[in-house]
Amino acid sequence: MSGRAISRRSALVTTLGFVLAPAATNAEEGSANYPDHPIRVIVSVPAGGGVDAVTRLVTAKMRAVLGQPLAVENKAGAGGSLAADAVYHSAPDGYTLLASQPAPITTNQFLYTSLDYDPTKLTPIAILSYVDNVLLVRPDFPAKTVQELIAYAKANPGKLNFASQGIGTTSHLTAALFEKLAKVQLVHVPYKGTAPALNDIIAGHVDLMFTEIATSLPLYKAGKARILAVAAEKRIPAIPDIPTLAEAGVPGCVSVTWQALTAPPKTPDAIVAKLNDALNKAMKDPELLDRFQKLNLRPGGGTPAETAAFLKEETQKWGDVIREAGIKPH
Repeated sequence: MSGRAISRRSALVTTLGFVLAPAATNAEEGSANYPDHPIRVIVSVPAGGGVDAVTRLVTAKMRAVLGQPLAVENKAGAGGSLAADAVYHSAPDGYTLLASQPAPITTNQFLYTSLDYDPTKLTPIAILSYVDNVLLVRPDFPAKTVQELIAYAKANPGKLNFASQGIGTTSHLTAALFEKLAKVQLVHVPYKGTAPALNDIIAGHVDLMFTEIATSLPLYKAGKARILAVAAEKRIPAIPDIPTLAEAGVPGCVSVTWQALTAPPKTPDAIVAKLNDALNKAMKDPELLDRFQKLNLRPGGGTPAETAAFLKEETQKWGDVIREAGIKPH
């Protein structure tokens, strides 16, 4: 290479260095000053839903740490995909976040023929909350135990039905997991949401449903439905006499509904760290913990790396259930 060529190359490198340096400095300064204006949090469900309520509780506490308001905006539709898509295509500057149920970041990729975003590239911040699921049956359901239910289902294949919040929802997938592990066949009756499904459980129009303890406990206490077991690793303090599904003879049937906070792809680590710190501090707030306990929610938190590992594990688990149950994308 000639001296002139080397000289030109050196000049080019030097020029590029001057061009790129301000951009890097600006990015660093942006992270250092973050946040300097309100943060938009897009929620994947309508106002009043579980994810919405949790998001508003947690973000109110995060505001005190971050020094900026977190404005909650609801964008429901397509199993949460509309909200996820909006956040995915937003600037990775920490000012647009996604608060969602599992579907848009774990299972929708197996349930929809195409998505306009890649859920695996969203940036995990932390889990907002966890809520255990239970096996709820109509008040006059003849089986008093899980084993009695299984025995009846095996003796009468296709006669027992279960309600769900809709095709591909957590309640549907948990039932599919139960069918696989208990080796039974149930008839799926999908509804458009939790409320109409629970109404038909109470009325005795459907036999059973896997649903959240937060919504089923009031029905159980009022005698409007019965809980046969909990789909958790251990018993739930609010109903300590109710066994886990593992204790009832169906090991491995664990299902937890959770809400997560994520950001657009390539959000800087420094910004993610600030958001994660604010969320973890919120999880230690006595007022929030008291509210969570009353709602039968377990606090979230954890590091971004732990959150990423959890989301990957959930994606694998429920993706396998979807494939093995033959649930078709739509």
